[in-house]
Amino acid sequence: MPEMQTFYHTMHRPPSFYLDPILMQRRVLEDQVELWWFRDPRRSLLCYCASVALILGLGLGGVGLLSTTTSLSGEWRLGVGTTLCLLALAVLLKQLFSSAIQDMNCVHSWRRIDQLKSGGRADPALILAVGLAVTLCGTVLLCVATIGSRSHDSREMLVSGLVLMAAGAGMALAVVGYSVLVYLKRRKEQRIRRRRMRLITARRRLGSQAVRVFSVSGGQMSQARRETSSSRTSLI
Repeated sequence: MPEMQTFYHTMHRPPSFYLDPILMQRRVLEDQVELWWFRDPRRSLLCYCASVALILGLGLGGVGLLSTTTSLSGEWRLGVGTTLCLLALAVLLKQLFSSAIQDMNCVHSWRRIDQLKSGGRADPALILAVGLAVTLCGTVLLCVATIGSRSHDSREMLVSGLVLMAAGAGMALAVVGYSVLVYLKRRKEQRIRRRRMRLITARRRLGSQAVRVFSVSGGQMSQARRETSSSRTSLI
């Protein structure tokens, strides 16, 4: 009965045999720490491009305000320009810090990598903080422009304040929209995983039922053979 024994052993394989190949591939990839930095490449590319655009915009705006500071009447240009340059430097330092940690491969925790990588949790939080800071600068300029008595400076301050408020509000809304999309995507992935787990459990149940049917049929066959052998001996 070697064929029946091999069939019996194949039906009694461990539950890992019934896993989905996609899940098995995902588990293999999760063991490689170097690949954790490159998960969700679209999200990483989007956040990286947004960070580069933010650095360029804040840097050019700050340098533009600082370069037009000519007299004592341009103190607000000096303050706002310095603030914008510092914000651009903060975003740049975050990108450089993430790249340095990735190159050194000194972090082996999935939670920390998910926070520090491009497109992780730190990027939306940093962009939101920068947007709120820019909005605050624009609000202060608007307040000073409405209170001040100088017509030329008040107009420039009013325009600069409106531009900064619009830019900061746009950053905040972009971060909120991004967070909503990420949340919806995670919910969709969780639903897909639940469906796959249901399919896996269904396969396991089918396998256990097949084993039970085989055990019953094997017992009936052995009993039938005993009866035939006893009948033959009685005839002899």
